Amino acid sequence: MSQGIDYGNLMHTAMRGLIKTVLQGVSETGLPGSHHFFITFDTRTPGVELADWLRQRYPDEMTIVVQHWFENLAVDDDGFAITLNFGDSPEPLYIPFSAIQTFVDPSVEFGLRFESPEDEDELETVEDVSIEVEAEDEPQHDADIVSLDSFRKQP
Repeated sequence: MSQGIDYGNLMHTAMRGLIKTVLQGVSETGLPGSHHFFITFDTRTPGVELADWLRQRYPDEMTIVVQHWFENLAVDDDGFAITLNFGDSPEPLYIPFSAIQTFVDPSVEFGLRFESPEDEDELETVEDVSIEVEAEDEPQHDADIVSLDSFRKQP
């Protein structure tokens, strides 16, 4: 007998697939126009690879900026590798998609935030994905926010 459809995990998978597709395109053709990314990730997630000094400085989470200088961006099914410059010191990183907490492209006011039940005072097992979307050709205004909270079963 089925336990039901796990929409929270399906949304996470779909949104991480979106990030994968975007990064794959950037790895092949570079960043178009004024696009750039702020990516926050949990440094404790298994599979995260970063220099020891960075792990000591950012023991829980870290935000990277993919904009002017980056090298060796390579995307695989589980995550991405990238070399970034930290104080004139190039450092390679590997970030599994499962470690990503936020992905933001401020040039078009687009953002994804992945939240787990531990972030909330709820007992539900469904995870929440908040999606902020604004099309490039629309006038600048507050981003639309779609949250799975409105679809949760109320006790």
